[in-house]
Amino acid sequence: MASEPDLLPRLAAFARLLHDAGLDAGPGRLTTATRALVQIEIRDRAAFRDALRACFVSRRDELPLFEAAFDIFWAPPDPRLRAGAIPGRTRSLPLPPERARAWLQALGMNQAQIPRESEQEGTPSSSSGYSPEELLRQKDFEDLTWQEAEQVKRLLQQAPWRVAERRTRRLRPARHGQVDLRRTAQQSIRSSGELVRLLHRRPRLRRRPLVLLCDVSGSMERYTRLLLIFAHAVARREDVETFVFSTRLTRITRMLRRRDIDRALDEVSRKVHDFSGGTRIGQALADFNRRWARRVLGHGAIVILISDGWDRGDPELLSRELARLHRMAHRLIWLNPLLGSEGYQPVTRGMQAALPHTDDFLAAHNVEALDDLGRLLADLDRRVPARR
Repeated sequence: MASEPDLLPRLAAFARLLHDAGLDAGPGRLTTATRALVQIEIRDRAAFRDALRACFVSRRDELPLFEAAFDIFWAPPDPRLRAGAIPGRTRSLPLPPERARAWLQALGMNQAQIPRESEQEGTPSSSSGYSPEELLRQKDFEDLTWQEAEQVKRLLQQAPWRVAERRTRRLRPARHGQVDLRRTAQQSIRSSGELVRLLHRRPRLRRRPLVLLCDVSGSMERYTRLLLIFAHAVARREDVETFVFSTRLTRITRMLRRRDIDRALDEVSRKVHDFSGGTRIGQALADFNRRWARRVLGHGAIVILISDGWDRGDPELLSRELARLHRMAHRLIWLNPLLGSEGYQPVTRGMQAALPHTDDFLAAHNVEALDDLGRLLADLDRRVPARR
């Protein structure tokens, strides 16, 4: 533990490490932590950790990041450790390689343990006929390194999303189609009553709106960030309403309209208070059907529900609310990240209750699976689909 004269600058440096790891560690929290340390015995390591945890951690999902940062920063320098490693643990901080090297140097650790960008684990130097990008598209989100996750973020933001169009009741001028008698008559008046040519019209085409319902419970924690990046990428191109749920439903549509993806996700993490909690899909759908369905399911909306199906609620409630949602939507698509795992079978109570009321049951564990979803959305029939 640092001596008292050096404690304040060390505490400020620790706050910077927490900020780099994604926690809220601004001047206000640093001031609160400074005041809290005055009230405890500084040499008591357990009390020191508890005081800082109380000041810098506000949600359950932030605990692992805080514990990792505390062990790395306040542990004695060990040349065998690298800046992403945790003494006695297997989880690492989500630091970019260049930032990790800077912290290594600041903490007096060995920089030789940090691989260069070209040596990042999981980045193949060669492949049998497959480019690194193709291999990355097929890699499970759960197995991505930090650098690969950044590459996947760019791939999702650059994906050419396009949802199928539908015919509206409004008509527009066209070269072919039904005769537009009103415009034809108006034109004939300008030519002294002579019928020069027939004008036509046809229905306008508009893209179908999308509604995303994303599970952010504890069982989905390893997929949540990249799936929210996927939601942000789609929202930049399409008319999308986005909701997240764990134990309750939260609308995040306006947050995802920010151009900067990192600021958008930071705002989502601050406003959604049940990240990594339990899962009550049926209750969340009941809330959506009661409060939001009439507002966002008009004009032939497509509903995409992203969840692994692990549900602590009543399966009968889930079945009833999903059937109601199914009747109101043009198409109901369920994305399950576990579907891409070898040998997976949808045998949980939640999935058994949900499958009879879904039109499509697809995987969502890698970029390739999301590309398949994009092709499905682009090829959707304009008519109401036959329920499967």
